[in-house]
Amino acid sequence: MTFLLVVIVVVLVVLAVIAISIYNGLVKLNQESDEAWSDITVQLKRRADLIPNLVNTVKGYASHEKTVFEDVTNARARTIQAQSPAETGQAENQFQQTMKSLFAVAENYPDLKASQNFIELQTELTDTEDKIQASRRFYNNIVMAFNTRRKTFPARIFATRLGFIKDKEYFELDDTAMASAQEPVKVDFNNVNPS
Repeated sequence: MTFLLVVIVVVLVVLAVIAISIYNGLVKLNQESDEAWSDITVQLKRRADLIPNLVNTVKGYASHEKTVFEDVTNARARTIQAQSPAETGQAENQFQQTMKSLFAVAENYPDLKASQNFIELQTELTDTEDKIQASRRFYNNIVMAFNTRRKTFPARIFATRLGFIKDKEYFELDDTAMASAQEPVKVDFNNVNPS
C-alpha cells in the first residue's frame, strides 16, 4: 500500500513539474512575442512620424499631386490605428502601395535629389524600413515558437487548461508587399535624369 502511495505521489510530482515547466515556457514565449510586437509598433510609429515630413518635402516640389498626398496620409493613419497583426498587415500592404506612388511622383522632380532634407528623410526611412522587417522576422519567429510549443506533446495536453487557448497571429504581408519587403522601398534619387 505504501509503495502504491509513493508511486502516486511521484507521478503527481512529475506531472506538476511538467505542467509548471510548460506553463513557464509558454508564459516566456508569450511575453517575448508581446515585446517583439511592441518593437514593431515602435518602428511603425517612427516611420509614421517621418511620413509627414517626407510628404511636406515632396509637396514643396509637386504641390499639384494632392490625391497622392491624401492617399499617403490616409494609409499612414490606417497603419497607426491598426490593433492586431492581421489589421497591421493589411494596413502595411496599402501603405506600401501608396509609398510607391509618392516616390513615383518624387522621381519626376530632379531638384528634389538636391534637397538635403529629402536625402536625410530617405535615409531615415530606409533605415526604419529595415528595422521594421527585422522586427517582423523576429516577431514571427517567436510566434512560430509559441504556436509550435503550444501544439506539441505534452504541452498540447496542458496548454488549454493553463489558459493558452489559441495561436498567436503572424504579422504577414501579401505577396506584393512581400516583394517590396525583400526589395526595400526605392528612395535613392541620385540616378534620376533631369527632365
